[in-house]
Amino acid sequence: MTMHPNSPEGRDVAYHLHSYTNARAHQEAGPLVIGKGDGVFVEDIHGKRYIEAMSGLWSVGLGFSEKRLVDAAVRQMSELPFYHTFSHRSHGPVIDLAEKLIGLAPVPMSKVYFTNSGSEANDTALKLIWYRSNALGQPERKKVISRQRAYHGVTIAAASLTGLPNNHRSFDLPIANVLHTGSPHFWRSHRPGESEEDFATRLATELEELIVAEGPETIAAFFAEPLMGAGGVIVPPATYWEKIQAVLKKHDILLVADEVICGFGRTGNLFGTETFGLDPDIMVMSKQLSSSYLPISALMVNERVFEPIADESNRIGVLGHGYTAAGHPVAAAVALENLTIIEERDLVAHAREMGAYMHASLEPLKDHPLVGEVRGRGLIGAVELVADKSLEIPADPTGKLGAAMNAMLIEKGVISRPMYDAMALCPPLIVRKPEIDQIVSAFSECLDELHASGVAA
Repeated sequence: MTMHPNSPEGRDVAYHLHSYTNARAHQEAGPLVIGKGDGVFVEDIHGKRYIEAMSGLWSVGLGFSEKRLVDAAVRQMSELPFYHTFSHRSHGPVIDLAEKLIGLAPVPMSKVYFTNSGSEANDTALKLIWYRSNALGQPERKKVISRQRAYHGVTIAAASLTGLPNNHRSFDLPIANVLHTGSPHFWRSHRPGESEEDFATRLATELEELIVAEGPETIAAFFAEPLMGAGGVIVPPATYWEKIQAVLKKHDILLVADEVICGFGRTGNLFGTETFGLDPDIMVMSKQLSSSYLPISALMVNERVFEPIADESNRIGVLGHGYTAAGHPVAAAVALENLTIIEERDLVAHAREMGAYMHASLEPLKDHPLVGEVRGRGLIGAVELVADKSLEIPADPTGKLGAAMNAMLIEKGVISRPMYDAMALCPPLIVRKPEIDQIVSAFSECLDELHASGVAA
């Protein structure tokens, strides 16, 4: 593209360093600048309209034009535009939101701690876990286990928990005491003749072997998404969570459920914890908590986690942790209104119904010569592209097919996201059948065009 230096694209290239972007390639290609949003659609500054099949970043549950969220922000901004929760201070919206979240928790939880992003929430969870170990007189219990292909954020600790190589390369990550065990991707990682149940048993055995090798007394927690999101929309195989949790309970290891993507309806239940039968000690949430209209995140902890932390803060005299904008009154007010709308419109049930329709509509794509797997749950899914379907061989280099498919979809007015060669789908909770039909039709057309182009050869 040709970018005039005074155009939005030209000024972006001149002044803006982007996330998850090749900085050199961006200087040549420039950005897609979005100017408006309307329901499940967004529009660029040149007037082209797109279905946002990724809800922005897995997050805009109520779509891009929910006036009630805007009004909630304006009301709160007019009444109390900012206050904090340091040093025994509080305010109405954060009190109401904490109470609301505890009431919605699928397992008993004790307290909510507010942060501003999923990364901050996971970072805080790790700090509190270490703090708790010291409070219990177990200073050696500081190691935590995550999984290959996990995504838990990009701050130094959260990026260490993340199990994706490009989040570690040249950042000197992961930090010490963060370990990784196998990804639960059955299609990609199972052995010949291995059933889902056998695969789950093997992963649980490998986890226990890692714990024993490191020393169970040194392992504090296991971090995991109920369904893996940015690592490829990986659905856990049958019996996986039952077997993993048995290992954790055997060795008295905390379970942290990262609900940042799964939470608030995405998997067809309010939380992924319900969908996959988890019993976590800590739950981390963000994204659809406010439909991303304003930054807010939170972690909920149970009594088992809270009581030692409270005792330690009493011994020291303070819990020395906090963020200026954590529990911001405007963000909290928007989150409360967002949760109210989800309940009033029964959007969790709607997501379950539309998710079933989406997956049924995607099912025929499994027969395409470039498709290795179609997977997902509720209103989240992925189409895995392969160069050789019979051998499940990815493109060379990895990501080539995904990049080509993504560019084709953009041309057809559909925004997806390539995770290497897996194309993600995560439309807003408010999506309807005609819009799903439009997304699936674009996928089908692009697959045919991609195959005809010979890119996979």
